[in-house]
Amino acid sequence: MDDSIEKLQKNLAESFQSLLKEQELLAKVVEFFPYPIQIFSLDGTARMVNKAALDMIGIRSLESHVGKYNVFKDPIVLKLGVLEQVRQVLTGKTVHITDFNAPYPDMIRYYNVLDRDIQTISSDITCFPLINADGEMEFFAAVFIIKKIFRGKEEITWGKQYIKDHWREPFDLTATAKAACLSKAQFIKLFKKHTGVTPHEYYINYKISKLKEILLDTNLSIAQAFAACNMDYNGYSAKLFKRKVGVSPSEYRKMSEQK
Repeated sequence: MDDSIEKLQKNLAESFQSLLKEQELLAKVVEFFPYPIQIFSLDGTARMVNKAALDMIGIRSLESHVGKYNVFKDPIVLKLGVLEQVRQVLTGKTVHITDFNAPYPDMIRYYNVLDRDIQTISSDITCFPLINADGEMEFFAAVFIIKKIFRGKEEITWGKQYIKDHWREPFDLTATAKAACLSKAQFIKLFKKHTGVTPHEYYINYKISKLKEILLDTNLSIAQAFAACNMDYNGYSAKLFKRKVGVSPSEYRKMSEQK
């Protein structure tokens, strides 16, 4: 993390600490703070949450969250393996959590959040202690910087475009998922949901469709058409073509010529 970000986060923590002496003023600053922020008691229970958090995270109401949500018992925090990192704030440390990718279906499952067309909310979180006038930690705060809200359809479009741009190359799930800005597991799950096939099946189907186009060029031999698609006519690719299309490459060419 560069010095400018660390300085900003330090100043942010100091600013909120200075407000702790005046609870009403602190509440007003939290309410109108532009980023999602939550204030927790030392046992992890939410004590304040602002409008930005309600809107961006999708929390339905203050009543359903304040006094009920506990960050130390959050199944998503546990699942993503950051519980101990969050707990370090109780030792007086300022904690920075990067790339906290919360699956929204899990949020709907566990909490009273709005049912929205969202798959994942990706954020960086800064947790810092709030020290009272006696030098004792009284609360701690968590500020969320929302980096990306993944809705699924757009990311799958990026993945499909990557496949179309690299169809001549061997299938690379890691690179394709990266192009979609998703983990491999998320990408496979969402791709199947939105297209009905796995990313690899989509790649194979697209590659076969391009081969069918090239086979229509009778200036090329069938072997040359396969080579143009970086496929081996004498190997598995010919069998794959017949399985997908229903006829052999030579039969497909003859049928096309008769039309």
